[in-house]
Amino acid sequence: MAGTLKASISQKFQNKFKERCTTLFVEAYSTSISNKSILLDFHENDITAILHNYIDENPKRKTWEISTNLESHLFDREAEFVKGFAAEFSRIDMRFTKFWQKEEFKYHVEAKNLKANDSGLKRRYISTGIDNFLEGGKYFECEGFLVGYILEGTVDVCVEGINKLLQKDEREAEIINDNYFSNHYHKKLFHLFLNFVKL
Repeated sequence: MAGTLKASISQKFQNKFKERCTTLFVEAYSTSISNKSILLDFHENDITAILHNYIDENPKRKTWEISTNLESHLFDREAEFVKGFAAEFSRIDMRFTKFWQKEEFKYHVEAKNLKANDSGLKRRYISTGIDNFLEGGKYFECEGFLVGYILEGTVDVCVEGINKLLQKDEREAEIINDNYFSNHYHKKLFHLFLNFVKL
């Protein structure tokens, strides 16, 4: 019973941690809109670097004792230790961490640019975004979420395009729903779409 209670409390803490990480990301987006700091021709790493800086500067991050870093390397336990081996490690765009009762919690972010009229970017969102979080993918062991940076069109049009590609691939069960979650075998993914197009 004590073990079940501790697991339940730990899960509640982890859920709150994830909620706070998402809040920090959304507030960074709002700051970037206010400061007009994102241009529509930026690479996704440019946008992530700017947002990460706003997250780092957010007083809530310190109050909540959350640490972040960009381009988090994912150690490959099966790598052969030869000169230069670490350069081949997979990297995920951002990592949030927090310690609680001697346990470390991690939450990862992978970001992709999206444009309404660019099916290549939508396909990339699936192949190097969604699929990397699924079994056999580079981020399968990572708890995290996907971010789509909308640089042309609207969130609805981009999501519809991603879903059409999933349906074309006979993955109807995995489409992104109205709450921006997608259900996959053994995993549920959250998608955060941030529109940088001037309205």
